[in-house]
Amino acid sequence: MNCEALIRTLDREHRLSGEAWERLFTEYTPEDADFAIELARQRTLERFGRKIWFRGIVEFSNICKCDCRYCGIRCSNHQVSRYRLSPEDILECCAEGYGAGFRTFVLQGGEDGWFTDERMCDIIRQIKEKWPDCAVTLSLGERSRESYQAMFDAGADRYLLRHETADESHYALLHPAKQTLANRLRCLRDLKDIGYQTGCGIMVGSPGQTPATLAKDMVFMQEFRPQMVGVGPFLPHKDTPFRAEKPGSVELTLFVLALCRLMLPGVLLPATTALGTAEADGRVRGVLAGCNVIMPNLSPASVRKKYMLYDNKAGSDLTAEEGIALLRQQMEAIGYEVVIGRGDYQEETL
Repeated sequence: MNCEALIRTLDREHRLSGEAWERLFTEYTPEDADFAIELARQRTLERFGRKIWFRGIVEFSNICKCDCRYCGIRCSNHQVSRYRLSPEDILECCAEGYGAGFRTFVLQGGEDGWFTDERMCDIIRQIKEKWPDCAVTLSLGERSRESYQAMFDAGADRYLLRHETADESHYALLHPAKQTLANRLRCLRDLKDIGYQTGCGIMVGSPGQTPATLAKDMVFMQEFRPQMVGVGPFLPHKDTPFRAEKPGSVELTLFVLALCRLMLPGVLLPATTALGTAEADGRVRGVLAGCNVIMPNLSPASVRKKYMLYDNKAGSDLTAEEGIALLRQQMEAIGYEVVIGRGDYQEETL
């Protein structure tokens, strides 16, 4: 079976064997990638129309106890100017976002111990009380099941936690020994079991990634069936051990996004900031490859340049208002409409 036939099988059955995935990533041609991207675009239009959901990100802390080797805010990077927004600051960002039409707020930060369960639950409850028509998405890294449950009970709706890689040796290359793939997967399973709309995902082109590790990622995602998938290219940061590694390919990232859409037809699939950083029209190309979510930054201008997971992050020079306007313009230029609404995942009826 050639690669086009494999892509057609994926479109029809929404799954491939591990061997077939590895063969696809080993043997595909640019023409095969174009075919997958066009098919994914058609399937997205059939299901969602030309609608794009905006989620407002509030990057509330760049303090992190973790030491991931690819990340610019890793705890051993002493070049970072650290910051932490207050709960009042976070609520102010949400107020601005609500006024701009956002109905999902994404609270994202490093693994910062100051944000205890009690503090996070209080913030979540206040957001839900002030804006009951909004969804709250969390991206706070690895926590206990009890912590996830408490925040869910406080009103959190979704949780983003990229698995990064489903291959143990590759995971060990990207992280120090105290961070394990087993615990990352435990977190994801707990989140889904509790009832969160759960997101996982990968960096395309991360150091050590191969067709075999990519195949494991796709097998993991087709079995786990996340409601959201975050996929962007690996981008190096100058103050990390991977500073000299080459960036991940935009073309391969678009191919992976398209395959995710064919594998998980109803998935909420963001065109990531990393994609927009790697290429000026990266997020536009992501939408045309099957993405249906974009996440503009609502963080205060004073901290934008301090939350640098990788170098030259797109939009860090813009105010929230300017960034939103630019993204709306880009979407309208290709005939897509930014819609107001929570944009919840709809259960599959395959």
